Amino acid sequence: MDHELDAEALTALGHPGRLAVFRLLARRAPHGVRPSEIAEALDLKPNTLSVYVTTLTRAGILTTWREGRSVYYGIDLKRVGTLVDFLVNDCCRGRPDLCEPLAARSLQRLAAVRAGGARNVLFVCSGNSARSQFAEAILNRNGNGRFRAYSAGTKPNRRLNPEAVSVLTARGHDTDGLKPKAVADFERPGAPVMDYVITVCDQAANEDCPPLPGLPLTAHWGISRPSAVEGADRAAAFATAYDAIQQRLERFAALPVETLDALSLQSELDAIGGSRAGKGA
Repeated sequence: MDHELDAEALTALGHPGRLAVFRLLARRAPHGVRPSEIAEALDLKPNTLSVYVTTLTRAGILTTWREGRSVYYGIDLKRVGTLVDFLVNDCCRGRPDLCEPLAARSLQRLAAVRAGGARNVLFVCSGNSARSQFAEAILNRNGNGRFRAYSAGTKPNRRLNPEAVSVLTARGHDTDGLKPKAVADFERPGAPVMDYVITVCDQAANEDCPPLPGLPLTAHWGISRPSAVEGADRAAAFATAYDAIQQRLERFAALPVETLDALSLQSELDAIGGSRAGKGA
């Protein structure tokens, strides 16, 4: 094990700005994020971001690649896993008094996965007025009782988008009980404990929100914002967003979540989020 590289990685993460970049990319893992999007989300100047990612890349924490003309940054999952192993097994020597909080939460999540009953799924977007509402309505109707779907926003709007309501109504959903809610509502005592938290817009995934109780599995399924479309194509954009979410939920509902372990489930969730249909900023 290269302890000098481990020390360099910890030093790189010891800076608030670099840590913020790492945490954003971790929330979007295993998918990459364009530099311009990182800079906008964290309010960083391009040259400042360049210095941060250079240091993190040199420490082995970040990786970069091209897709066409675009450059993407992402975290090196294997390298980060090695760093966590170093902290737990080497630095902490596996002491239960130091490792127990993490172990207890992991066991709690595994117990939730293995237990019977419906799984709780929270879909998150920024306004909770369209995309996440689509996901909640679709999964509650088509999940065959295996899932209880909820939705919330990081900055919830006062009401559902009327065009989203039109799509839901046209697709046969009852919208009477649907309303925007805040993610903070699910952090409070007595709130349903989630098994899965899935962000469906890039803006919500980029925001730094505290983890929900129970250490749920998380994933990002970026769907283009239909309200960004203007003119005659706007109504079609909402219908396209609905269809893209429905396609992903069909794949999700087909998973044998009752028997898959946490690592396999995470891989499947990431694969669904990697679909290009409806994806965008």
